[in-house]
Amino acid sequence: MCHYCGCREIPLIKEFIAEHERVTDAAGDAQRALAVGDVERARELVAYMAGELETHWRGEEEGLFAVMRRDPEYAAYIDVLMVEHQDHGVRLLALDLATAEGRTEFDGLVRELHQHISREEDGLFPASLTALSGDEWNFSMAAWREARPGA
Repeated sequence: MCHYCGCREIPLIKEFIAEHERVTDAAGDAQRALAVGDVERARELVAYMAGELETHWRGEEEGLFAVMRRDPEYAAYIDVLMVEHQDHGVRLLALDLATAEGRTEFDGLVRELHQHISREEDGLFPASLTALSGDEWNFSMAAWREARPGA
């Protein structure tokens, strides 16, 4: 993730990055649990990831993505991210971590999530700095709040 553009200082982007970090931390913990045979702990962590990602993706898609998709320059890029959200969510919930195939699938999915996050944090988030107006930032933040009541 870059540290030069300043997007990490935007409150909404800071929240999105914190959510990414919680998910990737849980993914790493789940991989370590699987490495020592603790399938139940790994299942708990994957369930946590799925819940965190569901609200995270809703906040992104209904806020930041919605306003940035209005610009044709970003629409196709965002469409790919949204397809990945759907695909990752379905695959995450279908994992059978008790099998070698399920663990292999999980490892691949974690790699894909890291790549997806990188495209958001290194591409879309920095672009949002110049793409969004004040009203669009307000709309995006309101969508994030709606996705995460009490946050």
